[in-house]
Amino acid sequence: MFHSATILLYKKPNCMILYFTQLQADTLNAENIKDQLSTITSFPPDQLLSTLFSMLIPVALKILLAVVIYSVGAWLIRKVKKLTKIMLEKKDVDPSLKGFIMSFVSITLTILLILTIIGILGINTTSFAALLAAGGVAIGMAMSGTLQNFAGGVMILFFKPFKVGDFIEAQGYMGTVNEIRITSTFLNTPDNKLIIVPNGPLSNGIINNFSRTGVRRVEWSISLAYGDDVHAAKELILSMLNSDERVLNEPAVPFAGLDKMADSSIVIVVRCWVKTSDFWDIYFKINEDIYTTFPAKGFNFPFPQLDVTVKQG
Repeated sequence: MFHSATILLYKKPNCMILYFTQLQADTLNAENIKDQLSTITSFPPDQLLSTLFSMLIPVALKILLAVVIYSVGAWLIRKVKKLTKIMLEKKDVDPSLKGFIMSFVSITLTILLILTIIGILGINTTSFAALLAAGGVAIGMAMSGTLQNFAGGVMILFFKPFKVGDFIEAQGYMGTVNEIRITSTFLNTPDNKLIIVPNGPLSNGIINNFSRTGVRRVEWSISLAYGDDVHAAKELILSMLNSDERVLNEPAVPFAGLDKMADSSIVIVVRCWVKTSDFWDIYFKINEDIYTTFPAKGFNFPFPQLDVTVKQG
């Protein structure tokens, strides 16, 4: 049964006492309210004002305390935000993560301050907290995938497996990181497609970051016909690489060697190190040089073939 607080007043000799009683909802009718109002209005004005004043003092003190705590709390929140910003700047945190952390700290501390003030004013926060908890559970169940991506974004921004501008391969896609958001990462593929990858699977999967070290190894497999001079072919390809200034001698000098003897050809593997930004230019240039130079030097590029011998009986 719903209850409501009702003010009842009664007189004693030389004094007036004000108290609260709990009345059930079915007794709060118009007649009861009329009787109580007529009782209140029957008091002398000086006694009524004195009683009301004595009632308002505790309320005023609570309000004053709430205002003081709010002022102090707001000042502390500003200080905490300032210290957090200084700490994030010293650690060179990603700007996207920095803004998220600042907003999260501000909102969390403000909610705690409001709940504290509500408690000081005497408002019961138990039901309010239960409502927030129930709402949080419902929202969490409805947005489980989004929350997973949110957590993945926080991990990426904290641990930085890649940054904007890196060329990575992840979740079956390869491209340059264009933007890192709190729930997804934007990749620009080499053919200029925009791929949006959710941060949840991205943070839990394998990430191949080609830009982290600044250099990459380029590799070619050259098929030559059986009978071609392997030593001369190796010298030719190495001379091509050494004549290009973009080819590096660190962490290793260019290399060429006989990789395998296939069914229709011998395969020479060639490797060299270049800056990440020069990877594709070197790769395509050497491919073209091999195709145009090797036949002119007497080397042959075989193609798969099958010899069939027919015997007549």
